[in-house]
Amino acid sequence: MSQIDVSVIIVNYNTKDLLQNCLRSIYEQTASVTIEVLVSDNGSTDGSIEMIRQQFPQTILLENNANLGFGKANNIAAKQAHGKYIFYLNSDTELKNNAIKYFFDYWENATEKNDIGALGCNLLNRNGDYMHSFAEFPAYKKMIYEPIRFFVTANIKCFFLLFFKQIPDFSSKIRHFEKYCGEVGYITGADLFLYNDENALFDERYFMYYEECDLELRLAHLGKKRIVIDGPQIFHLENGSDKNKKGYSYSSIFNEISRIKYIRKNLRFQFFIPFVKFFVILTWLHPIIFPKTRSYFAEYLNS
Repeated sequence: MSQIDVSVIIVNYNTKDLLQNCLRSIYEQTASVTIEVLVSDNGSTDGSIEMIRQQFPQTILLENNANLGFGKANNIAAKQAHGKYIFYLNSDTELKNNAIKYFFDYWENATEKNDIGALGCNLLNRNGDYMHSFAEFPAYKKMIYEPIRFFVTANIKCFFLLFFKQIPDFSSKIRHFEKYCGEVGYITGADLFLYNDENALFDERYFMYYEECDLELRLAHLGKKRIVIDGPQIFHLENGSDKNKKGYSYSSIFNEISRIKYIRKNLRFQFFIPFVKFFVILTWLHPIIFPKTRSYFAEYLNS
């Protein structure tokens, strides 16, 4: 078997239309680099499986038959990947140029390629504006601030749902990001380009969220750089498969569970964990939110 340059890995869970556009963009835009595309499907019931078989038979389809989470589903595909590099890509993304070749060439031509741990790019939204694509590793201030912010915003949303039957449009408050190229703390998991070895595997204890932070923190401890490069153009429909229309999303639930797991594993001082959990539990106990969160209380309290 000839050497494959890049294994593109996509986790899918009921995102048929988004996945269709993502796969089409990969096959249409990629040239002058050999790839294989693996879709690790977490038990989709929306016709995703049939769509892949009919429209993209060249794609390697891995049927997990259950929602195993983001990290574990990626690992299943990574362990079967033959590429020199692995490119983790969200199903709600679309390549707008030969992005994979840009990543491949950058790493291959780097003078100190052994110092590279991960590559990413400046993601774009549908309007062509820059999006959240990277950040510094989560620190104590963020870990404490975020649960309080979620407590306040969730209660505001629930207030409007209860009395006005709708949530106001907060789109004007969306953060604006500037283009940046260079070393960063971590690159988001939406477009994560890695060398195919044991360091490209996620910690499967994270069901969703913080798994890329955890992986790249391990790379940082090994002295490997995480670099955002210029060239690749990728659109990202952030949270395309989990729009929050009920005041509190399942993404928010898993984010809070993974936050505690990340703190316990990676942060030295953990005395503030009860404080963080207090605000999360207050949020989850809200009468409107509780029907979604009640089945996750035991897992959160034991996390």
